[in-house]
Amino acid sequence: MVLRRIDTAPEDFHPAYVVWELTLACDQPCTHCGSRAGTARAGELSTEEALGVVAQLAAMRAREVVLIGGEAYLHPGFLDIIRALKAAGLRPMLTTGGRGITAELAGEMARAGLHGASVSVDGLEETHDLMRAARGSFASATAALGHLKAAGVRTAANTNLNRLNQGDLEELYAHLKAQGIGAWQLQITAPLGRAADRPDLLLQPWDLIELLPRIARLKEQAYRERILIMPGNNLGYFGTEEALLRSVQAGGRDHWRGCQAGRYVLGIESNGAVKGCPSLQTAHYVGGNLREQPLERIWNDSSELAFTRARTVEDLWGFCRTCPFAEVCMGGCSFTAHSLFGRPGNNPYCHYRAKTLASRGQRERLLPKAPAPGRPFDHGLYEIVPESLDAPDPKPELKREYVKRRRWP
Repeated sequence: MVLRRIDTAPEDFHPAYVVWELTLACDQPCTHCGSRAGTARAGELSTEEALGVVAQLAAMRAREVVLIGGEAYLHPGFLDIIRALKAAGLRPMLTTGGRGITAELAGEMARAGLHGASVSVDGLEETHDLMRAARGSFASATAALGHLKAAGVRTAANTNLNRLNQGDLEELYAHLKAQGIGAWQLQITAPLGRAADRPDLLLQPWDLIELLPRIARLKEQAYRERILIMPGNNLGYFGTEEALLRSVQAGGRDHWRGCQAGRYVLGIESNGAVKGCPSLQTAHYVGGNLREQPLERIWNDSSELAFTRARTVEDLWGFCRTCPFAEVCMGGCSFTAHSLFGRPGNNPYCHYRAKTLASRGQRERLLPKAPAPGRPFDHGLYEIVPESLDAPDPKPELKREYVKRRRWP
């Protein structure tokens, strides 16, 4: 999915942008999956219940609803929910791995009213299939883009960047451009869910110093080629290329404006649990369940959803507390920081921070301290180890190592 800039009055908090997990059932065993998808959750919302949620979203002035999973198309009421969203005046979108999207299913989705779909493509063929733990996954994702486009659905792609696939970036753009995408969202793989079990997969904070300028160059090229590249919520923050990376139009002056979870963003889990962002940790941020309370009450009264509405710089800590951008940035992406340290407010995945430390001849290494317990949207714990900028890197060629061995970290 491509997160859109939401222009609205500062205090007019409402769930304008909704990401709705219809089911945790999935047809791919992706090894970096934050929700550990595979089998359906216990007690997932029925189609009838889901249609009732659509009415509540419309009443709360939602604009765009992105259906996810697992794989959203594995929910028995998938097409009915798209139709209901469209009829309610909401924009139905889809984020998918694309494994099961045939020409027939793409046509059915288009006729139901699906506005756009973003297919997850996490590298060139060898890398993507390794990350998805499914041979043929790259081919099926590429085919899904073609089927959706042929059916008249607007197509985009999204990619999780990490040490396995960062070398594929430029060639991957060329491949996606050839498929006719209109947008590409890039984010970093955070240690959430199954990715938390693979610390060697993760970028180190200093990797951003080399990575962000590459993305900026691609974005300038993409502007000329009528493709919009946008960073996800956990990529970037106030480096030299910030305005370029965050702006929808060439020459824009946009920048990161803080975590929007519970302000203009809403996440719904397939069993009816509600949180301020789909990627927030279930154990800490669920504010209520739609089977027990109406959405309006959860949105207005739950402290778990309201944490960003009242947050101040006093809630920040570490480097982020002293940063000159603290009042605007507010510690970057909440779920990413929480996935590292068990609480938000200090985020080492920051371009400005990495460059500032590098100017002092320093960098930060993230080292795992405690493993994740093995539940959807869970996390372990990490510690920050300061070190010299020229310290040796024990894992510089992760892709070469694991592709050669055909196994995962």
